[in-house]
Amino acid sequence: MINFHQVLIIGTVWPEPKSSAAGSRILQLIDLFLKQNWKITFASAASDSEFAYDFQTLGISKVKIELNNKSFDDFIAALNPAIVIFDRFMIEEQFGWRVAENAPDAVRILDTIDLHCLRQARQQAFKEKRAFTEKALFSDSAKREIASILRCDCSLIISDFEMKLLNDHFKIDNALLHYIPFLIDPIDEGTIIKWPSYEERANFITIGNFIHEPNWNAVQYLKEEIWPLIRKQLPDAELHIYGAYTSQKVNELNYPKDGFLIKGRAADAMQVVSAAKICLAPLRFGAGIKGKLVEAMQCGTPSVTTDIGAEGMHGSFEWNGIIANTSLEIANAAVKLYTDASLWKKSQENGISIINQFYSKEKFGKKLIDHILSVQENLQEHRHKNFIGAMLMHHTISGTKYMSKWIEEKNK
Repeated sequence: MINFHQVLIIGTVWPEPKSSAAGSRILQLIDLFLKQNWKITFASAASDSEFAYDFQTLGISKVKIELNNKSFDDFIAALNPAIVIFDRFMIEEQFGWRVAENAPDAVRILDTIDLHCLRQARQQAFKEKRAFTEKALFSDSAKREIASILRCDCSLIISDFEMKLLNDHFKIDNALLHYIPFLIDPIDEGTIIKWPSYEERANFITIGNFIHEPNWNAVQYLKEEIWPLIRKQLPDAELHIYGAYTSQKVNELNYPKDGFLIKGRAADAMQVVSAAKICLAPLRFGAGIKGKLVEAMQCGTPSVTTDIGAEGMHGSFEWNGIIANTSLEIANAAVKLYTDASLWKKSQENGISIINQFYSKEKFGKKLIDHILSVQENLQEHRHKNFIGAMLMHHTISGTKYMSKWIEEKNK
């Protein structure tokens, strides 16, 4: 008999909520599931990290698994979960067929984090100095990612822009998708009163994991084009650059004389973002929801970003600052927001509205739980309506399964 309270999450890595938005995202889902009194097991083939979240504090079982190894089959058959969540499509490719064979009644959910094919297509277009078009999405990466979405019973989509793209461009049935942005507690008056005021704040900040290519590119953009234009108008201002996993190439950009300061990993990201007057996020490619910009709103810190940075982030609400797209426009917007107290305060209010209504933990959390339970109760009918997904799973088991078994034998 299936265990209706057992959730298995298979992670690409052990979550690091203080290092990346993806780490924060999975912890938000875990918190939601724990509030349902669901029992959670988190499994990963990744190596341990000193910055990984301590699951013992939440009573979550942590299991190390192996790639291309039958031991996973025995593990999941014994666990017999009701729900299995794949953290990114590459994990579903590796373990999805094993889940289908050994826990066939488990609801299979893909947490896309963001659409990798969209981010990669935009990045490639940027590198090749050409305009991005939707035709660029017809890539091998897209074929893999969309196939993974179709094989699963439900895919969690973090951005309303990406929901529309999947509906309109890839013709994915809405029954297979569920929109679920970041799940954030509301900002109340008690929180607002603790924020430093406009007058108490100083300097600019940018923050983000340096392994993530859009973040690293944005820092280079700031160094080469944007910050010199800001510094010319605000000669005493500083830009504090925080992020996990700094490398030599990142540290080489540190130049205190120009107020361009590489700070590395923040011990308390909320504290350093709250102390800054403006958050800069000049993203030239990317996808999904940008954690740094959500975090800025949570700290009452207005931001300057691009159309790509703000994409899928605020719906019909006014932005928490200014959206601009060229280096000169970004620099001028940053200076204007930095020096105009009334605009700054209005931008902060916009951020409060976005957090409280566009990222409502109570509203979106309830919708997700209701959707999962509905799929679970009508699982066979749900799957019968997804013939393409069943066909893809059939061929995956026929192909990927035997490739994996060949690798397993080879490893022996």
